[in-house]
Amino acid sequence: MIDNRNINYAASIVLGFMMLFFCCKIIAQGSLKNEMVIDKDLKWSERMALSIIKRDPKAWQIDNNEKPKWDYKLGLAMTSFEKLFHKTNNPVYGDYIKEYGETVINPSGEILNYKLEDYNIDNINAGKMLFDLYKRTKDNRYLIAMQTLRKQLETHPRTKSGGFWHKKIYPYQMWLDGLYMGTPFYAHYTLDFDDGKEFNDIAKQFEEIHLHTIDKKTGLLFHAWDESKQMPWTNKETGTSPNFWSRSIGWYMMALVDVLDYMPEDHPKRKELIQFLNEISIAVAKYQDPTGLWYQVTDAGSKDGNYLEASGSEMFVYAFAKGANKGYLPKKYKDLAAKGFEGIIKKLITVDPDGEIHITQVCASAGLGGTPYRNGSFEYYIKEKIKVDNSHGLGPFILAALELEK
Repeated sequence: MIDNRNINYAASIVLGFMMLFFCCKIIAQGSLKNEMVIDKDLKWSERMALSIIKRDPKAWQIDNNEKPKWDYKLGLAMTSFEKLFHKTNNPVYGDYIKEYGETVINPSGEILNYKLEDYNIDNINAGKMLFDLYKRTKDNRYLIAMQTLRKQLETHPRTKSGGFWHKKIYPYQMWLDGLYMGTPFYAHYTLDFDDGKEFNDIAKQFEEIHLHTIDKKTGLLFHAWDESKQMPWTNKETGTSPNFWSRSIGWYMMALVDVLDYMPEDHPKRKELIQFLNEISIAVAKYQDPTGLWYQVTDAGSKDGNYLEASGSEMFVYAFAKGANKGYLPKKYKDLAAKGFEGIIKKLITVDPDGEIHITQVCASAGLGGTPYRNGSFEYYIKEKIKVDNSHGLGPFILAALELEK
């Protein structure tokens, strides 16, 4: 007669060994992850991506986040990984995006920590990764999430002249940042799902920013515009903020080159957007430092406290290189981009013995208004925290490297 107690005992021992085996395997994998050596012969785009994965095995961990969240900065990183995935066909990069998507969007298509009624244009940016995820996986959660974000744009509050507010908590304000946060997603969606009917409205966002933030003296664009002219930081005649912040101009330029990916060549607004790109490129090129980089406050050069900032420089390099590659800009901008990228490598990149790379001198964050109050002064911009490997400097590095095939 078989003793069931002996069978149960034996089964428990087997189960125990199995659990021990899998635990040891996980620990070993974790150790290997920490000991990953990144080949210095790889291109800079992959070296950066693998360095990010080495530090942060899950995408939501970027910026030392303690828990997953839907976030525009992570969306920027995922955009760069998507471009790299399609360039290399390496599933490591595609899986990194997919795991993040599954983490922040549940099977019902609900987006983690997202509230449509906040009307925050930043929340649209991470939606750009959803098009490819939906195409790759056929998972309906991504379609539902895209539709949710599109619904936000349908009811998003606007200036009287038709521009999207940056956030509900910043009424009547348009920031350069918001062009990148909203318009590439909007353009991709209208091409894929709306028969291209909203391209005039998309162009309208650029027209409003160009009209209201351009400085005729320098050709640069001020960080923001308050239509109501009520904010203390505004110029009471023009409604603009007082300074030029390189990353904000970078957001605007990246928005232009990315929206043009979707706007049909025969669309009447296409030439206008290309003209806007040429105008801002001429202005930005004037302020390129001999190192190839650009300063945090774009036009202030080596004024005491100003510094050569990574994210803005990377964004300019990306926009110049892509603009030239696509034929929107003269070929000389490809050379300026190459000079800028060389400056980034020489001045701002550090390399560990195991090949892991880091980007330095990244402005952690900057904005206007809020609490504590941000007045947009020169002193404000130069005193914001400067970090290593901040997410604002990761995605644009990869995007710039890809455009230059570096």
